[in-house]
Amino acid sequence: MTANAKPKATLQQPSVDALERHSFYHGKIQVLPKCPIRDSRDFAVWYTPGVAAPCKAIHAQPELVYQHTNKANMIAVVSDGTRVLGLGNIGPEAGLPVMEGKALLFKYLGGVDAVPLCLGTDEADEIVRTVQVLEPSFGGINLEDIEQPKCFDVLDRLRATAEIPVWHDDQQGSAVVAVAGVTNALKIVGKTLGSVRIVLVGMGAANVATFRLLKAAGVDPAAIVGCDSQGILHRERRDVAEQRERYRQKWRVCEESNGDDRRGGIAEALEGADVCLAFSRPGPDVIKPEWIQKMAKDAVVFACANPVPEIWPWEAAEAGARIVATGRSDFANQVNNSLGFPGIFRGVLDVRARTITDGMALAAANALAQSADKSGLTEDRILPTMSDWEVSPRVAVATAMAAQAEGVAQLSRDPDQLLVEATAVIRNARESLEVLMSSGLIKPVPA
Repeated sequence: MTANAKPKATLQQPSVDALERHSFYHGKIQVLPKCPIRDSRDFAVWYTPGVAAPCKAIHAQPELVYQHTNKANMIAVVSDGTRVLGLGNIGPEAGLPVMEGKALLFKYLGGVDAVPLCLGTDEADEIVRTVQVLEPSFGGINLEDIEQPKCFDVLDRLRATAEIPVWHDDQQGSAVVAVAGVTNALKIVGKTLGSVRIVLVGMGAANVATFRLLKAAGVDPAAIVGCDSQGILHRERRDVAEQRERYRQKWRVCEESNGDDRRGGIAEALEGADVCLAFSRPGPDVIKPEWIQKMAKDAVVFACANPVPEIWPWEAAEAGARIVATGRSDFANQVNNSLGFPGIFRGVLDVRARTITDGMALAAANALAQSADKSGLTEDRILPTMSDWEVSPRVAVATAMAAQAEGVAQLSRDPDQLLVEATAVIRNARESLEVLMSSGLIKPVPA
């Protein structure tokens, strides 16, 4: 029995525990000082009258804001709540627990301070303008859970205008971890990215970006077949062609992929395929076992919908898939953005990069894959887990070095220095939490 053979009776336990614990702690993040306060005299330094000195210095030399404030380590997690997990458009308030969770992971895994900002608008223009006016306070922006095609428009516009890096984790983060996982899965089954046929199930933010990053990794787009809710993408999909201005990225997939000109749906796309990368709607039964049976020998199946994968992992394995991954932490081979974004932002902030390019994302994916490879790959371990905290500094270094190589970094740092500093700041975040827990300042969950 593999780690993916999970008794169905236990699948709801995380949800039960989540309701109890979120209520007990009233959320999961807080703000704490990072400077000493010994007596009232310190307030004269940290606030008035002393604080006027750094204000004047920044006014005279604006880049000193990175030296005298926390901007260099502060990002915003911005969402409108229109595409939350697999729950859909549930609104900004209901999306806030996810954004708080994102901020928690940023700090614990990357040492990055993150502020969740759920916006009371779903208009692209207002989201763009809001982020633009927030820019002075933050060193970077993580867009999250915004519906498509709006998410593409918002990201493109902000990347073109912002002086700080803007990243959409549902696009770029998902692609980084997916490419890293597929790279290692193919090592185990004795195949390479350049020799396989890949099917993308669901053509939302995650798989559109995965398509782009697979191309950057050297995969021939003709060897990729994309499927949306209406079936296989191809050059004669009139419904996409008629909206090509609105769905530019999806139309590009129609034009560049599917060299065999396949038609039909998921079942037809999967025939003879080596890899299935599914980021679609929650299952089960979105992908059927009999479709997996018709894939190539030693098939790789990623069923990444949350909270329920497109096919249960044990069903995919019984149908013949050799390696199966999902987006859930309670199954083996979790394909989760948390393996990528904390380290990526750590690296971006440490060299003060102006943007996050596909080259930087691919460097992060390669570092993530190599970290798992060094620990020893197995069919149930193709990626690190969130407990492998030392992976984030390695991803940070790879990202930062790629930023410097591409000329988008404002600081020049050597890899050894970056590794030491990233490790120190992440260790500080983890040890600070341990102190709060061991001292009782964070109370244990009642038995």
